[in-house]
Amino acid sequence: MNYEMDAFLTIIIAVFVLMVGFLVVNKIRILKQYNIPEPVAGGLVAAVITYILFKNFNITVNFDANIQQIFMLMFFTSVGLSASLVKLKEGGKALLLFLGCVVAFVFVQNVVGISLAKVLGLDPLIGLITGSVTLTGGHGTAGAWGMVFERDYGIQGAVVLGMASATFGLVIGGMMGGPVAKFLIRRHQLAEELAPSSGRNEAPPSSETAPFEYPEKTRLITADDAVKTLGMFAICISFAYFMTIAAKGQWFELPSFVWALMCGVILRNFLEHVLKIEIFDRCIDVFGNASLSLFLAMALMSLQLWLLADLAGALVIILIVQAFVLALYLYFVTFRVMGKSYDAAVLCAGQCGVNLGATPTAIANIQAVTNTYGPSHKAFLIIPLTGAFFVDIVNAVVIQSILSIFG
Repeated sequence: MNYEMDAFLTIIIAVFVLMVGFLVVNKIRILKQYNIPEPVAGGLVAAVITYILFKNFNITVNFDANIQQIFMLMFFTSVGLSASLVKLKEGGKALLLFLGCVVAFVFVQNVVGISLAKVLGLDPLIGLITGSVTLTGGHGTAGAWGMVFERDYGIQGAVVLGMASATFGLVIGGMMGGPVAKFLIRRHQLAEELAPSSGRNEAPPSSETAPFEYPEKTRLITADDAVKTLGMFAICISFAYFMTIAAKGQWFELPSFVWALMCGVILRNFLEHVLKIEIFDRCIDVFGNASLSLFLAMALMSLQLWLLADLAGALVIILIVQAFVLALYLYFVTFRVMGKSYDAAVLCAGQCGVNLGATPTAIANIQAVTNTYGPSHKAFLIIPLTGAFFVDIVNAVVIQSILSIFG
């Protein structure tokens, strides 16, 4: 029996899932102790429930994919609209170093995946699918490239395999970030946990903060500001839909969220530096954080965990090894390259989302860590642009290059 949830029911359930996540994280000590993001905790509870319904009662619940995509586009639009050139310069050398660490791991990920696939007697391209195609690329890249693998390279079930691998990455990426950061912070005595009474809403002025920093900070906004900001979001999302259709099949074809992000960057800096119009960062932060939470909740509650259950043992081995290799890479490479500081530990939590999940997971990871140990302005400057923009372009080039070798 199949139940279809419309957009409104999907939003209602997503909000309920977020509330469940808040209760679960605050009631189960180990989840709070290891900084598991609330949307991840609530989403996994919902995913387990849908799994039980499917296995025991043959009931499937499908949520509205369009509303989920809209919240995803709103999140990436907020990343773009927050990308002031002034703030981008603040990233400086640290941004380049972290980008180098992330890009280098894209290559490591594919070497591990392809090598293990060969050792286990699988097609090397299956190793690529369980590499950066899905783990760094996420569900959108998995779906797009999965069809290419099926059509042009004869990999049957590549789309399902890709979705299952991306699902694994999304779950593990959200579960790994907090524990990895906590281990590094405690081992090197980088910070102490904030006292429960310390106000999370205490933050510098908005002009001194980065996107998604201080998500629980009270932001005073007016209806006029909100309407203007919604207009900017609408422009960027409309542009993303237009370019997705126009670029289909062309050499410059890109996922919708990349177009939304690019439009946000251009629109923000054109308005700010050419027309000298003040940008409403407070509204952008509110809409961005709300979209982030709802998108993550929807993505996780929509997971079909039986796809993971149906994976062959060899593929599960590859995915587990990928997570283990990332953990080693974070400890021995990223943490040291970024200076073995508190900021470096928070960036490692973010990289768990970037290279083993999705940018929203990365943001949720660093929010969970900074809520426990205190602010990391550098992480909130670097993670959104690295994960949402630069790495997707690099990943597309790497995938195409490897396919040209095997083609």
